[in-house]
Amino acid sequence: MAEPISSAALDQLFRNARTRNGWTDRPVSDALIHELYDLLKWAPTSGNGSPARFVWVRSAEGKAKLAALAMEGNRPKILAAPVTVIIGHDLDFADHMPQLFPARGEAMKGMFKANAALAEITAFRNGSLQGAYLILAARALGLDCGPMSGFDNAGVDREFFAGTQVKSNFICSLGYGSDQNLYPRNPRLTFAEAGRFA
Repeated sequence: MAEPISSAALDQLFRNARTRNGWTDRPVSDALIHELYDLLKWAPTSGNGSPARFVWVRSAEGKAKLAALAMEGNRPKILAAPVTVIIGHDLDFADHMPQLFPARGEAMKGMFKANAALAEITAFRNGSLQGAYLILAARALGLDCGPMSGFDNAGVDREFFAGTQVKSNFICSLGYGSDQNLYPRNPRLTFAEAGRFA
């Protein structure tokens, strides 16, 4: 039976973790990016569909291309971060269902292929979940995160997902954060403000 993780680990994942806007020069290795993906991939998605697709933008050319498609305030963050990952979702994720859910994958593939609206919302919802898992996995491995919207999704899709059915959702810079442009911690809603028992 699982036991609660330590308070220090909870601090690292949630209570003390901050959205970073500035970055140190410390690099993020290929091995660490692979480790990050190999951790986040185990978190649950509907029917194990795993629709998220990731582009790990780290070259100077890639950063310049992505930054040019971002809002002005996000451009320096992308250029300074060691890597910024584009989190997208594949509308054709069901093609992998026979591999990912052997017991019923063919039937599920047929269901999604016959209902494009269902496939789209399923891909978006579960791709978003996988993007959140990425943030938690990155923090667990000692990385800082700077998730962002504020970019031209259609432009990113053209530049980074051409010829596919992958649609961009959000981006997240990864690395070792500095305190540059670190804003004061904003409040959160209380339990009673955000929810209720039923």
